[in-house]
Amino acid sequence: MKIHPTAIIEEGAELADDVSIGPYCFVGDGVKLGAGVTLKSHVVLEGDTTIGERTEIFPYATLGQGPQHQRFTGENTKLIVGADTIVREYVSMNRGTTGGGGVTKVGDGGFFMVGSNIAHDCQVGNGVILANNATVGGHVEIGDHAFLGGVCAIHQFTRIGDYAFVGGGAVVVADVIPYASAFGNRAHLAGLNIVGMKRRETPRDTIHKVRAAYKILFDVDGTMAERVERVREKYSQCSEVARILKFIDRDASRSLMLPER
Repeated sequence: MKIHPTAIIEEGAELADDVSIGPYCFVGDGVKLGAGVTLKSHVVLEGDTTIGERTEIFPYATLGQGPQHQRFTGENTKLIVGADTIVREYVSMNRGTTGGGGVTKVGDGGFFMVGSNIAHDCQVGNGVILANNATVGGHVEIGDHAFLGGVCAIHQFTRIGDYAFVGGGAVVVADVIPYASAFGNRAHLAGLNIVGMKRRETPRDTIHKVRAAYKILFDVDGTMAERVERVREKYSQCSEVARILKFIDRDASRSLMLPER
């Protein structure tokens, strides 16, 4: 264990034997650091916050502060950050609220660039990337391997599907289906995240099926419910299309993002 003499470790913090804590860090009562965690310097960790193994946190990041929510009065809520995550400078991640489930959770293998923000009660999947100053409102769900571009803004309660791509500066107020690309202010669908699918070595035939399903879903003929059923009949055996259908079926309370007409 390497702890710089200027670091402050409160009684009640739980540290693995091989953590590294740099100058002027603050680790509060209730914080738990897994094996191999590195805090560079000037990192602030507070509250019931768990940091997974081998996660690396850079200067001036602040994790585990109370939510930016006017009804919060100091309840014991949580932040959980997974293993092998990189948290760059000035990133903020807030604990949950009792009204929102009480837990903000970030999966394994994420990369959170300078100034990005995860608000209260968010549920973030594995392998997620937030570019510089991407801002995520409360209660947002972000699927595995989604990419959020710099300075984008995700409205509270929005869902971003697995493998989706949100362009830089986009303002997202509707749910983005898995594998889609979203751009603009207010953001609209701009096709599929083909680049991301190729990077994940998705077979060409699968990409063709997802593209065909996308075309049916956002055609102008019929209602959305009718188009969903057409896709289900033709392509539900494709696991990637099934993922999109599951995303749509799971929550009909919010609008889906649509292509620009």
